Amino acid sequence: MESVLNILQAVVGIVNEMSPYLLLGFLLAGIMHAFIPDGWYMRFLSGNTVRSVVNAAIFGVPLPLCSCGVIPTAMSLRREGASKGAVVSFLIATPQTGVDSIFATYSLMGLPFAVVRPIAALFTAIIGGTFVNFGGEETEDTVSTDSSRVYSEQPHLSFADRCLEALKFGFIEMMEDIGKWLVVGLIVAGLITALVPDEFFAIFKDNTSLSMLLVLAISVPMYICATGSIPIAVALMMKGLTPGAALVMLMAGPACNVASILVINKVLGKKTLLLYLAAIIGGSVLFGFGIDHLLPREWFIEHLSNTLACCHDVAGWFEWLCTGILVLLLLNVLRMRLQHKSACGCEHHHEGGHCHCHDHVCETENKHEVTSVAEIRTYTIKGMSCNHCRTNTEKVIRTVKGVESVKVDLQSGIATVTGSDIDDAAVKEAVESIGFSLEIPSK
Repeated sequence: MESVLNILQAVVGIVNEMSPYLLLGFLLAGIMHAFIPDGWYMRFLSGNTVRSVVNAAIFGVPLPLCSCGVIPTAMSLRREGASKGAVVSFLIATPQTGVDSIFATYSLMGLPFAVVRPIAALFTAIIGGTFVNFGGEETEDTVSTDSSRVYSEQPHLSFADRCLEALKFGFIEMMEDIGKWLVVGLIVAGLITALVPDEFFAIFKDNTSLSMLLVLAISVPMYICATGSIPIAVALMMKGLTPGAALVMLMAGPACNVASILVINKVLGKKTLLLYLAAIIGGSVLFGFGIDHLLPREWFIEHLSNTLACCHDVAGWFEWLCTGILVLLLLNVLRMRLQHKSACGCEHHHEGGHCHCHDHVCETENKHEVTSVAEIRTYTIKGMSCNHCRTNTEKVIRTVKGVESVKVDLQSGIATVTGSDIDDAAVKEAVESIGFSLEIPSK
């Protein structure tokens, strides 16, 4: 019982410390999403040049895309004409940071970490993208020459509508995307803090090389978002791992995982994948050693001590208010998921959150009216895990000839496509080009 209370105390202390900055980060992420059109980024990413790589890194650092959502977004940019180097640069920079995770890093780890983290992401992205642009051949078969419709169908919204869209994206869609992984990160951090004895990591204490090997072995294959990795890195530092090793966790954890490795290998090729992994691992280790051996240790340890003390202090009313809002947003996501399952009108069962019905559309809020002359096709798409996945899937299906409208339901994986003379093979090819799989129902 005492262990459970210690875990809860550690988790609540970390949440109270992070919640004000998380909410601010989500708000800024929503504003970026609502007021910066997708096509604005694309104009600067074409061309097999260093400039396109640098632009991709600069655009990717503040974007609030999770580790899974960045994959279809990057593949869509590739279809639009972005060079391989720009795509890899975007893939490296984006999942490591984001306005929400930068604010959260500052709240728990202090200003030095909050500054070094995006700089390291920017540097490794530029290096990795440049190596890919000049170290591999550009292939034409992966680039679409007729996909301008992807960004041309964006609605013209009023200022008030854009503000509502910003709030919806920041506090509903983003919470839906990273909420689970944020909770996982907090629980893991609480478990490490409360249950792992200090002497367990004695062999790694102040040993940069061993600490980095441990962190790389943990972080490279697993999925963890940029924000969710922060409490885990803090907990590991409290147990003796070096600040440099913590930075490796913050960089390699979000940027490398099995899903991204498989998709990059499939879409961009094995050589590009090797350069991508080398840039992330090499860059994170380089900056990790730099923190441990070139910068004053007090910069990174002082705030950690304050964070540890704050976990035992009584939080103020503002921190508790922000924590309450954060909990309500998480509960709202849970309610939406449960509501979707209960509202599904199909007679088939659900497995793993996916509706296995192919002959009709689940009767949810995604149902829409179509004209009597339009043809309706439904497909099952596998591999989507966030709203960015859904959005990019809808965009890429719209590029298929004959498609008039698309609605993809994230929870069931069902895509409802309306149009005339729709080519199933073309829809399948478009979806697979951004890393997902599509099942064509038997007629």
